[in-house]
Amino acid sequence: MNKRPVYILGVSCFYHDSGAVLIKDGEIIFAAQEERFTRKKQDESVPKETVKHALKYAGITIADISAVGFYEKPFLKFFDRILQTTFKVWPKGLAQYHHAMQEWMTKKLWIPHHIEKELGYKGPIYYTTHHESHAASTYFVSGFDDAAIVTVDGVGEWATTTIGEGKGTELSIKKEIHYPHSLGLLYSAMTYYIGFKVNSAEYKVMGLAPYGEPKYMDQMRELIDIQDDGGFALNMKYFTFEHGMTMTGRSMEKLFGQPRRDPESELTQFHKDIARSVQEITEEAMMTIVKEAKRICPSNNLCLSGGVALNCVANGKILRSKIFENVFIQPASGDAGGALGVALAIWHRKFDGKKAAKMNHAYFGSSYSDEEVESFLKKHGLPYTKLGDSECATHVAKLMEGDNVIGWFQGRMEYGPRALGNRSIIADARNKENWQKVNLKIKFRESFRPFAPTILEERTKEYFDLDCESPYMLLVADVHPNKREKIPAVTHVDGTARIQTINREQNPKYYDLIKAFADNTGCPVIINTSFNVRGEPIVESPADALNCFLHTHMDYLVLGNYLLSKSEMPAQVTEEIEAYLEQFELD
Repeated sequence: MNKRPVYILGVSCFYHDSGAVLIKDGEIIFAAQEERFTRKKQDESVPKETVKHALKYAGITIADISAVGFYEKPFLKFFDRILQTTFKVWPKGLAQYHHAMQEWMTKKLWIPHHIEKELGYKGPIYYTTHHESHAASTYFVSGFDDAAIVTVDGVGEWATTTIGEGKGTELSIKKEIHYPHSLGLLYSAMTYYIGFKVNSAEYKVMGLAPYGEPKYMDQMRELIDIQDDGGFALNMKYFTFEHGMTMTGRSMEKLFGQPRRDPESELTQFHKDIARSVQEITEEAMMTIVKEAKRICPSNNLCLSGGVALNCVANGKILRSKIFENVFIQPASGDAGGALGVALAIWHRKFDGKKAAKMNHAYFGSSYSDEEVESFLKKHGLPYTKLGDSECATHVAKLMEGDNVIGWFQGRMEYGPRALGNRSIIADARNKENWQKVNLKIKFRESFRPFAPTILEERTKEYFDLDCESPYMLLVADVHPNKREKIPAVTHVDGTARIQTINREQNPKYYDLIKAFADNTGCPVIINTSFNVRGEPIVESPADALNCFLHTHMDYLVLGNYLLSKSEMPAQVTEEIEAYLEQFELD
C-alpha cells in the first residue's frame, strides 16, 4: 500500500513580496511571488494566484494539502511589539497607532480566516516566527549537515537579527537583536533619505555606492554603535520609524547638513557619498555579526537569509574573509522566502521529515510549453520563426553579437528577486554602449544602475576574483584588471561585478546559449538583467513578455523556441510601438 504523500503549503503575505511555496515530502514543487501573476509590484495580498498555479502544476487540489504554514506569528508581532512600541513613544505614535489598528484589526490578525476564504483550505495551520522562517529557508536547503545561520532584515516580531545553529534536521536560534535596533531599517532609512522607495529600492543604494566616497562615516557611527560581540544599537533620536509614517526627519537632515532628496530629482555627489557610507557601515556590521556567529557555532559552514542577505557586496566581503569555508545564501532571502522556510520547518517538526536536498537552482515557478506559445502567437497574428532545440542556442547567440538586445523567455520562472536566465533580458557584455542602451531604452531606469554578467561556471576564474559558484547573482567580486575592457557593459565603476555563474545541469538551454556565444566570440560572459521595465514585476507569461518586448526598444524576443523580430512586426503594431516609445526618448 502506497503511503499518501505529504503536501505542505507555505504562505507569506500582508507586508510586502507575498509568496507561496508547495513542497511534497520535503521537496520543493513550486515557489513564486504573487506579484508575478497579479502584475502588482510587491503585491502583499494573500497569494491565491500563486497557490492556484502551484496546485495546477502539482496536479492536486487544496484538499490534498496536509498542512499550511504562515511565515510569522501575527499575534506576537501586534500585541507584543507593535502596541508596546506605540505606547512607549506616545503621543508621538498616535498616527502609527491608528494605521496599525486599521491594518491589523481588519486584516493582518485574521490569518486563518483569510486562508480559508481565499484559498479554500480548512485544515491545520502552523506558525513559525519570522526569523525562524528565514533561518529554515536557507539551512534546510543548503546541503550542509551543520551550519551557523545568520538572518538579518528590517524586523519580524521583535527580532531584527539572529544567529542560529543547524545540526541535521534541528535548527535553533542562539542570539537575537531586537527592534528598534535594526541593520535593515538603518539601510532603509538611508534609502528613504536619498529619495528612493523603502522596501523596494535598497538595491539602488548599493548600486549607487561605488560612485561615492565614504565621507560620512563619522555620521554613520553617530547613527549606529557597532559592538565587537556582533551587537549593535541605533541612536533613535535620528529615526522616525518608531513613531511616525516616515523613516527620517529633521534630526537626520541636520546631522548630514542637507534635506532629504525629493524622489526623481537630481542625484548629486552628496547622495552618492551617503550611499557609499551606509554601504560601508553595513559591511562592517555584517562582518562583526558573522564573526560572532563563528564563535557561537564553530562550523565550517554559514547560511544567510533575510533582506540584508541580498546585499551582494557585503556577501562578497564575507566570502573573501574566509571566516567560513562554505557560504550558502537563500536566493529568495526576502519575505517571499519565508514561505519556503515555514513549509520546511513544518516538514521537520510536525512530520519528522528527512533533510531536503541542496537547492541547486531557483527555477520553481510557472512554465509554458512550445504548443502554448505557438497558439498564443497565432491567436495574435504575429510573425515568428520556429527554431529547433539545438538551433535556438546557436542562432540567438549569433544575433546577440554587437548591439542587439534580446528578451529571453524559457522554462520555469525563477523564485526570488533575480532573473537567472529564464525571464531575462540579455545582450553582448563586450559592447559598452549596451549598458546605457538597456538602462535607458529598455528598462527606462537610472543610468548609474549596473548590470550583472552571467558566465560559464568553468571559466569564472578567468574573468573574476571568485573561486566558488554564484548561481543566484548574490556575490560581488572584482573583475580581473586585464578583462575589464573586454566586458565593459558588466564592469561597474569600481571594477567589480555582481556575478551569476551557470553550469549545464542547472539550466541546459541558457548554458548552451552562452557556450555558443563563447564559441563564436571567445567571450563566455553576457549581460543578464531581469525581463521587465522599471516599476513592473518580472514577466511571468508569454503575454507579459510580448507586452514588454513591444513597448521597449528590444530587438528580438525568444519565447521557448519561437523567435520574434521587432523589424518584422506588422505596420500597425510598429506605429503603435513608435507612438508609445516617443514619451521615453532622451536627448
